[in-house]
Amino acid sequence: MAGGVAAVDGVRPAAGDPEPTGTDLRTVGIEEEFLLTDPHTGVAVPAVHQVMEQVPAELRGQVQHEFQTSQIEIGSPPGLELSALRHSLGLLRTGLADAAEAAGVRLVAVGTGPVDGPVPPVVDKPRFHEMIDRYGLLVPGPGNNGMHVHVGIPDPETGVQVLNHLRPWLPVLHAATTNSPFFAGADTGYASWRSVEWERWPSVAPTPVLDSYAHYERLIDQLIDTGMMLDEGMLYWYARLSANYPTVEIRIGDVCPSLDDTLLVAALLRALVATLIADVEAGRPPVRVDHHLLVAAHWQAAHEGLEGNGFDLLDGGVRPAWHLLDRLVGRVSPELDRHGDLAEVTALLDRLRRRGSGAARQRATFARTGRLIDVLTDLADQTRGADQPRGADRAPGATGSGADRGMED
Repeated sequence: MAGGVAAVDGVRPAAGDPEPTGTDLRTVGIEEEFLLTDPHTGVAVPAVHQVMEQVPAELRGQVQHEFQTSQIEIGSPPGLELSALRHSLGLLRTGLADAAEAAGVRLVAVGTGPVDGPVPPVVDKPRFHEMIDRYGLLVPGPGNNGMHVHVGIPDPETGVQVLNHLRPWLPVLHAATTNSPFFAGADTGYASWRSVEWERWPSVAPTPVLDSYAHYERLIDQLIDTGMMLDEGMLYWYARLSANYPTVEIRIGDVCPSLDDTLLVAALLRALVATLIADVEAGRPPVRVDHHLLVAAHWQAAHEGLEGNGFDLLDGGVRPAWHLLDRLVGRVSPELDRHGDLAEVTALLDRLRRRGSGAARQRATFARTGRLIDVLTDLADQTRGADQPRGADRAPGATGSGADRGMED
């Protein structure tokens, strides 16, 4: 999320740092990671340095390297208005797509590369090399590309309690963001193969139940002491406190193919966090969720996606994933309305229902043409966005600096 300089080791938020909005509405910011591919073969290309050289100066503060040289990342400024978020992310996606094209490659919003090819090297940073030396090649493909959503919180103690309350709600949003069914030239049978690959890192897991912010800090220190993490930046829980800002950071999803998909998930997560903050302040306890059932619900989300079934962690049993998503929308509708997002979310949900998840769209394209390069072409078009034509003028104001980035933090 833009607004500061990316921290390698991270600085934990001070207990007294409030969300600096001057309102009880919640800010939201988004990070998106993309794959760089050969436009003719679809193979992931280690071209991040060439693409970075082509990024316009006014956008560079919100663009940076990711873990592998076939990946690149953007971060939006935090804000209150979805329209402003759409504007800034649209400029960034279009500007980055143009930069990639100028460098002879293509920008694709996909969870992991669908076409088989050589594994691109990691970016030449000491920390990344240390991670490979310590943990081995845990990412054997062209890169894991996710979306991270930051939502403002009043203080870390409240944030920790929000993390507890979030646990049963995240699997269905995991399902809604599935966008990586293909890997190494084949359909994996999963809607999100990125999730399967991502689980290889030792610190990737659902967020545990936390007693307090002190407990959160103590766990981080102990996990570093064990050697399971090099530093706080490797805390890859599905939701965590930002190391740099007064936000909770939700990091379960594949990068979404289109900006509409991204904004829908961001709006739902903002409304969900706002709803849960009210629960925390009212003294309502979180729903008790068995850890193994939570793991199972996330596995099912990655496997089935939005078009299949999900496990209902609130009352048990298997339900259609859309049923669970509709229930979440009903739960957070008052906060969607209070933040001015209800009408747009209603329209975006209707569009998602008609078009299907990213995984479903990829499979539909492949079923129609039988060619993965056509899947990537369609994804590249969605990444750029129909409302952002090639060479579109860039409005001023999309400046800032990167932070809380992917594998780096």
